[in-house]
Amino acid sequence: MDRMDALRIFSRVADMQSFTRAATALRLPKATVSLAVKRLEEEVGVLLLRRTTRVVRLTQEGELFHGRCRAVLADFEELEGLFRKSAGELTGRVRIDMSTALARSFFIPRLRGFHAIHPHIEVELGATDGLGDPVREGVDLAVRAGALADSSLAVRPLGAMQLANLASAAYVRAHGVPASSDDLEGHHLVGYASAGDRQPTSFEWLVHTRSGTELRRRPMRSLVVVSNTVSYLEACLAGLGIIQAPRYNVRTLVADGTLVELLPELTAPALPLSILHPHRRLTRRARALLDWFEPQLRAAIDA
Repeated sequence: MDRMDALRIFSRVADMQSFTRAATALRLPKATVSLAVKRLEEEVGVLLLRRTTRVVRLTQEGELFHGRCRAVLADFEELEGLFRKSAGELTGRVRIDMSTALARSFFIPRLRGFHAIHPHIEVELGATDGLGDPVREGVDLAVRAGALADSSLAVRPLGAMQLANLASAAYVRAHGVPASSDDLEGHHLVGYASAGDRQPTSFEWLVHTRSGTELRRRPMRSLVVVSNTVSYLEACLAGLGIIQAPRYNVRTLVADGTLVELLPELTAPALPLSILHPHRRLTRRARALLDWFEPQLRAAIDA
């Protein structure tokens, strides 16, 4: 194993804080990963990683080494691709993570277009609705909706997704169409609990007053509470309640009458959408995926 391979292995272990997860991501035996890091530490003469039974942490020397290691790896990849004849010759794997709904309705149907341009790049897609740490999980790019907690990640805002109040045609036939927020009494709302964060189920809308904009909430009963965006939409389609979902994702269903928009004058706060990535320089293949994906997603949520 050459020095660059050892640096790649060390960097992945440091990012993911786990020899096991790094080995899985790199498709290498765990013993090979452990041996590579051990030999690297012997060569540089310092302990880079502090191992415990639960987690792997960088030492103070490891923090410094890791920062320089990322820069070296990025420069080396740029050098490797310097004399390739075209961007279509980019190779390797890019890991991207996004919600299950975005992956299913938007990203996957378009992915053949990316591979028509970059046929040798393998895309590893994580379709989850959690708010895990992309660095620890070894993700190159992550698409996140909603307010973001402070982190060490670079954030690229894409815009804000406008939300619509929706119910299935069957639900409307059974329960009627509410004419105002007061008419929501007796209706059901599909509940959503992200990553175990169970919040009271309420219908939300903005009210414009002389002093500014106020957020109003009306508590509602739920027949079902889900934990991912695909189940959220499916519960609505099954007639289990009203949802407040991004318009871009339901336009076809509204147009063909499968879903009915309710109370359009009661607008929920728009949901920010962002792309996150580690502050280190993006690899050329990750940059290629970002440059292809970002304008399409911006156009979709702005339409």
